Amino acid sequence: MLIILDDIWKEINLEEIGIPSCKDDDDDVNECKIVLTSRLDEGMLSKDMMMGAQTCFVVETLPLDEALTLFKKTVVAGADSMVEENITELIKECEGVPLAIVTIANTLKDETMDVWKNALQHLNNCTIVEGKKVVHSCLEWSYTHLKGDHDVKCLLFLCAMLGYDDISMDHLLKYVIGLDLFGPIDSLDQARNRLLELVEILKASSWLIELDHRPKFMRMHDVVYDVVKEIASKDPHPFGFREDVIGLEEWSKSDESKRCGMKKLQVLNLSDMGFTTIPSSLCSLENLRTLCLDQCHKLEDIALIGKLTKLQVLSLVGSAIQQLPDEMEQLTNLRLLDLNKCRALKIIPQNVLSCFSKLECLHIRLSDAKLLPKDIQFENLTRYSISIGFWWGSRKTHRTLTLNKVNISLDLGDGIRKLLERSEELEFEELSGTNYVLQYPLGWESFVKLKHLKVSKSPKIEYIIDSKDQQVLEHSGAFPLLESLVLYWMENLQEVWHGHPIPRGSFGNLKTLKVEYCHKLRYLFSFSTTRDLSQLENMTIQNCKAMEQIITYERKSEDEYDEGETNLELFPNLQTLKLEDLPQLINFISELETNARPEDSSFNHKVSFSKLEKLELLKAPKLKDVWNPQRPFGSFSNVRILKA
Repeated sequence: MLIILDDIWKEINLEEIGIPSCKDDDDDVNECKIVLTSRLDEGMLSKDMMMGAQTCFVVETLPLDEALTLFKKTVVAGADSMVEENITELIKECEGVPLAIVTIANTLKDETMDVWKNALQHLNNCTIVEGKKVVHSCLEWSYTHLKGDHDVKCLLFLCAMLGYDDISMDHLLKYVIGLDLFGPIDSLDQARNRLLELVEILKASSWLIELDHRPKFMRMHDVVYDVVKEIASKDPHPFGFREDVIGLEEWSKSDESKRCGMKKLQVLNLSDMGFTTIPSSLCSLENLRTLCLDQCHKLEDIALIGKLTKLQVLSLVGSAIQQLPDEMEQLTNLRLLDLNKCRALKIIPQNVLSCFSKLECLHIRLSDAKLLPKDIQFENLTRYSISIGFWWGSRKTHRTLTLNKVNISLDLGDGIRKLLERSEELEFEELSGTNYVLQYPLGWESFVKLKHLKVSKSPKIEYIIDSKDQQVLEHSGAFPLLESLVLYWMENLQEVWHGHPIPRGSFGNLKTLKVEYCHKLRYLFSFSTTRDLSQLENMTIQNCKAMEQIITYERKSEDEYDEGETNLELFPNLQTLKLEDLPQLINFISELETNARPEDSSFNHKVSFSKLEKLELLKAPKLKDVWNPQRPFGSFSNVRILKA
């Protein structure tokens, strides 16, 4: 095992942080290797700080040739127009420090020759004082040449105020709204788009680091953080930096709070606090626009929030509140409400949510659908994740609705039903009160934004989509953006689409299809529908005891197809296909109600799978002949993994 402890400034007791010392030098079981890194010079490291390290070495800066390669790779364009001598001189001023090289290179992208020369002159004239590295000078010069207006520098200081931790885009948005950083805005989406634009500028200039493992998070390098604090001490800005941490009550009595004026406070984050009720001092914050009380696991009484009438953002993620107080009716300016993971929430008065007429963003997880008033309307919601009965999972899209153990006919009001049509992600489990999941069409824009649909463990459901007694819209296909369809343990499911024929162009963006434990399902789609599934990449069908064919067609309609349609290649982009535990499966595609013979080819001439890379055919005893000698040229030619 290798453990890396980065950026050490003082001695660390390894056992205190959970790294046991090896009790027996000959026992390899308990051994692990530890790498310690520090920005301190070797001469400044005491023997205690080395903690018995067996080897101590200096990480050298880049040699000139490697520094030149890094610079040119980063700047991409512009280096060719500079004299090689000037580029080399510029890089020498960076002293081989990668962060300095990348910062200067990113800042010089697409800039004129004059800006390049200015950078060189600045670095030549810099006086490196004791304790101040060349990277500081590079960052300071980059700061003066930040693209964008005053907003981008304000955002930089705001990110620095959040410290070394990963910086959440969601948290940044809450602060930006509260601080009115971008001036008057028409919508949260407008503020979010502006925020994304400025964050990209800061990342492109090396001020922020993008995290590959956390797409919605950024990080600020500790050296960058130090430089930003130094700049903040000289450059006028609306933020204050302080290292010591004191309580709200203590700060409210301090000279600093008197200079700032508590009544002018616009953003307050009291997350991870241990109080059970909101401090009374909050009542005086008449200009507060953002209040974060996340992970306050003892917080139960929030009635005082009703006095913060200018509040636009309220975040109570993971708090212990059991009810929304009636006093919240006064928060008529609220635009974002985050009640995610409020597991104890059991009471929502009828009139509270209805008063939030300006609400644009809502995140809420409830144990019972009856907690939501039926008459509530969500006319201005542009982003939401509403989960009823589910306490797990993560949202993939901006409009997510998940329902568990819900009686659709009894529990859902008009407001939620309208959100169904506008949602980008829908997940249902243990539905009752209906024999279908969705009805199409409900309106001119029914489910046009839906990207992900999952239905599971609902024995009452016979059809996923019911178009019976509905006049199907012929001018456009149904579910045009749907990317994934997952059906799991639907023991009475008989058809995916029931009623009128599926309109042409439907499911045209479907990429993933998974069907498992649907024991009454005999087939999935008709041949006419399959022609539109040109984007399908992954198909998994398993444990469906009645499945006879995946695609079916009627002989009468088949004769009506012209030659071009008949010879059309189905599933041209399919990459993985898994058919497992399908005891009645005879053909992949055949006629409806046909007496298919076992000797017929399982994959006939209508399918070729020219891009298929992985094929699994398991526990399907009636599949006799996979390789049709009449299949088109190139069929199955890219298969790399075959399990049968």
